[in-house]
Amino acid sequence: MSLAFRLRQILAICKKNMRIYYTEPPVLIFGLLFPFVLFSAFAMGRGIPPVQLVPGLLGITLFFTGSSVGPFITPWETRTKTLEKLLSSPTSVAVLVLGDVLAAVIFGVFVASFVVALALLGVGLSLASAGMAALNILLSALCFGGLGTMFSAMPTDKPANVMMLSNAIRLPVIFISGIFIPLGELPEWGRVLSYISPVTYTTDLMRYAFGQDYVLGPWVNVLAVAAFGAIFLMLSVKLHDRTARSRI
Repeated sequence: MSLAFRLRQILAICKKNMRIYYTEPPVLIFGLLFPFVLFSAFAMGRGIPPVQLVPGLLGITLFFTGSSVGPFITPWETRTKTLEKLLSSPTSVAVLVLGDVLAAVIFGVFVASFVVALALLGVGLSLASAGMAALNILLSALCFGGLGTMFSAMPTDKPANVMMLSNAIRLPVIFISGIFIPLGELPEWGRVLSYISPVTYTTDLMRYAFGQDYVLGPWVNVLAVAAFGAIFLMLSVKLHDRTARSRI
């Protein structure tokens, strides 16, 4: 089949996911409410100026919004038997995965862009590099969208099981990512540990984009986020290809 046909399939799956799953309570809670509540709980009372908190808020927002849609889609469609219909059509597992990831990317980009607009208009923050901020938002949404879709490869028809697994991984990752404590203020062992988290590079690059202190070079962060995203996408396709038939 032609590339154009595959692209139309991906877009159709993405539109279906956007229409059905964006308003589901688990997606709204873990994708919108939870990151803001978690960030506020750790930011309050620390005496940090709001302008310095924005990059960390964007990092945690992108992480949770990008990875909140994917874990819900596949198990729910397994339960409702719609996944069986999709797999029996001329659609590959890779196309299904990419459609799910694209829906997660759009969700993450939209929410992150809203946070940036609030920072620029409400907090009085200014961008030192709007292009790098846009690139960071797009790559990070893609990276975390792939991560969320990878979680959903678990062979279950219960979204709650996938959500529990994803949160058991996402929460520890948040605390080693330099969101609440900048990389430059972490001890050596903490900084080494933070480098295994993709959120570290997203947050550090966002600090650069807002003209704040950063540790890693901007293109090091870009390459790291892109590399994590490529790994998550490849693993998503591979794992879903392995478990898809067992769901039917």
